[in-house]
Amino acid sequence: MLSKLHSVALVGIEAVPCEIEVNVAGRGFSGPTIVGLPDTAIKESIHRIRTALNNCGYPFPHSTTVINLAPADLKKEGPAFDLPIALGLIFADGQVTTERHREYLILGELALDGGIRPIKGALSAALLAKEQGFKGLVVPVGNAKEAAVTNDVEVIPVASITEAVGFLNGELPIEPTAINAESLLEELGRYDIDYSDVRGQEHAKRAITIAAAGGHNLLLVGPPGSGKTMLSRRLPTILPPMTLEESLETTRIYSAAGQLPVGQALLATRPFRTPHHTASGPALVGGGTIPQAGEVSLSHHGVLFLDEFPEFSRAILETLRQPMEDGVVTIARAYGSVQFPARFMLVAAMNPCPCGYFTDPNKPCKCSPTQIDKYLARISGPLIDRIDMHVEVPVVPYRDLRSTAEGSSTATMREKVLSARRVQRERFGAKATMTNSRMNTRDIRKYCRLDGPCEALLKQAMTQLGLSARAHDKILKISRTIADIEGHAELRPEHLSEAIHYRRLDRQL
Repeated sequence: MLSKLHSVALVGIEAVPCEIEVNVAGRGFSGPTIVGLPDTAIKESIHRIRTALNNCGYPFPHSTTVINLAPADLKKEGPAFDLPIALGLIFADGQVTTERHREYLILGELALDGGIRPIKGALSAALLAKEQGFKGLVVPVGNAKEAAVTNDVEVIPVASITEAVGFLNGELPIEPTAINAESLLEELGRYDIDYSDVRGQEHAKRAITIAAAGGHNLLLVGPPGSGKTMLSRRLPTILPPMTLEESLETTRIYSAAGQLPVGQALLATRPFRTPHHTASGPALVGGGTIPQAGEVSLSHHGVLFLDEFPEFSRAILETLRQPMEDGVVTIARAYGSVQFPARFMLVAAMNPCPCGYFTDPNKPCKCSPTQIDKYLARISGPLIDRIDMHVEVPVVPYRDLRSTAEGSSTATMREKVLSARRVQRERFGAKATMTNSRMNTRDIRKYCRLDGPCEALLKQAMTQLGLSARAHDKILKISRTIADIEGHAELRPEHLSEAIHYRRLDRQL
């Protein structure tokens, strides 16, 4: 007897329809066979399924059984096929008769006692169910809230095979999980850190405000203990609150990567990822035999913070150039290529020299000029060119550390950022999510026009500092953002001068 159920396979973060065909022959003793390009986890699943069925009181078929995962030319991975295969065996063996399973996508990992564990990609599966016109999907209880944020399909949470069978044959009514995504986003979108915790560093806070307002990449240069990490960790708190669309995009990535906390419906705060400098290329940009998202994709709509920037392998840092320019990561494999979204703000931090104290007035630097040059040369010129702002973070004076005066807080900095973002939304119209950092050459000519004094100032800077054409464009984009914060429609010399000041490494240390 043949039964067919519907499930999904993940390709990157996208869910692809997958049909589970189970045929239990009336005779033969060759045992079960799984075909359709299964990975090791799926091949091993037959042992989990056999034990789980027996422990739940469903006899495992003893005749020849063939399980086909269609389409057969798509590589399948992971344990999410356990539940549909187990149900297929029950239905194909004639132990339960129902047609209701054709209306639902089904996925879940089985425990040996018949319980159902959470799986990856439930949100992507829910979006696919909506797209394909399914009534809903049957998922583990731990994935129900995540899948329910779509609000367009029924999400049936099940804790065991017995519950799944009871629901599908109509004997056990299960209330679909419902989530109000908008209110949940507002409730969870709060941060417990604030820029008022950072003493001094008003110059650096000003630069970070500009970077957040225009979506500019940022490099912080300063001695150890000057507050580079503390400043960077608070950057997401001044970015605009995540929209529901942004939250869903980011949640899909975390769900497909298996990094969404069990029972959590949405990522409501912007990601802040801090990979160690020993991270491999695939860990940073994504990869693997079956491509998985890396840190740059997990930073989507958030911040990627690279501390000890020159300590990262130069070859690995060069892989950042494509996502910084295009906002996506493309991973090519023999059977095809997979794209992961990667629209992030890069914040890097580094010491000014190997010992770290070249710009520290209190501690002598022990590095020779040759050592400093070699240290800075670890970061390629093209990559430095793609980082919009280079900001010096000096040592915090004792009087600032002990001061009781309140410096710039998250609230005041966010207000400036939101004000500048509103100006940019009005400017770019239909491209509402665009920021100044993403302007192309045509946009720069249109929105960054210079008068005589500004033209003379930029010409002098380009000539004396030997700036590249890309640095020229970066300066104009930053100037545009500064003018937006100040509420000026036209660029002024002071905007341009401040933007030039933020090209720190073009002038050397």
